[in-house]
Amino acid sequence: MKKAFSISSIILIALLFINQRAFSQNDRDSENNQIGWYAFFMNYKLDDKWSVHGEFQWRRIDIVSAPQQNLYRTGINYKLHPQVVARVGYAFADTFNYGTEPLAGNAIRFPEHRIYQMITITNPIGKLGLSHRFMLEQRWVGRSLDPNATSHDEYVYMNRMRYMFRMDIPLKGNTLDNHEPYLAFYDEIFIGFGKNVNQNVFDQNRIGLLAGYRFSETARIEGGYLNQTVQFGRLVNGRNYFQFNQGLIIMTYLNF
Repeated sequence: MKKAFSISSIILIALLFINQRAFSQNDRDSENNQIGWYAFFMNYKLDDKWSVHGEFQWRRIDIVSAPQQNLYRTGINYKLHPQVVARVGYAFADTFNYGTEPLAGNAIRFPEHRIYQMITITNPIGKLGLSHRFMLEQRWVGRSLDPNATSHDEYVYMNRMRYMFRMDIPLKGNTLDNHEPYLAFYDEIFIGFGKNVNQNVFDQNRIGLLAGYRFSETARIEGGYLNQTVQFGRLVNGRNYFQFNQGLIIMTYLNF
């Protein structure tokens, strides 16, 4: 696992370098939004190796008042090693028209279908619970090239890779046990690739600072601050365009 940690660290540094290059440009505009993300995650264990995953994420603008995106995701997990879990699955995202400048140039609400492959490696060091999540996504994003369209009329195929580093810190003792609080930090970067990637090779980045509570092996909840940076896949008035979204995130986890 130490080797995996070293490789992951190199990847994170490289991706952060790409991120920095994106922000070093002077030809860009941006907007700021207040967001609230509320998520429910469920895993159902079938046996010692296999389990089923399901989740729903309700994402809002102005904390709760207006829609940003609804995300539904499901998958099948397979434990390759006590510290390595693989997952394949499907996700559907429903993205709304929000913010000063809409994601879609004609301001339509659009769907997205995804197939994904994911590996999560847990790598505890002392009392720190470290994890590395690698994900590949094959995406079919709804769009319309008609400036007067009110809905999508075609899908465009895109590829994206994601890497998330997460650290959990128990607040009692050296391990996180039942009926105990904890703190957590994560950073996830998204990189687009393939022939249909436009302006956003750097797609987005998410940072979370969380406080959580583990009720039992079955249930835990966590919440805190979320910072999301999104780069548009198109130019706005000839300039790169970014969203800087920040606000509240609350997540509930159930494991059966």
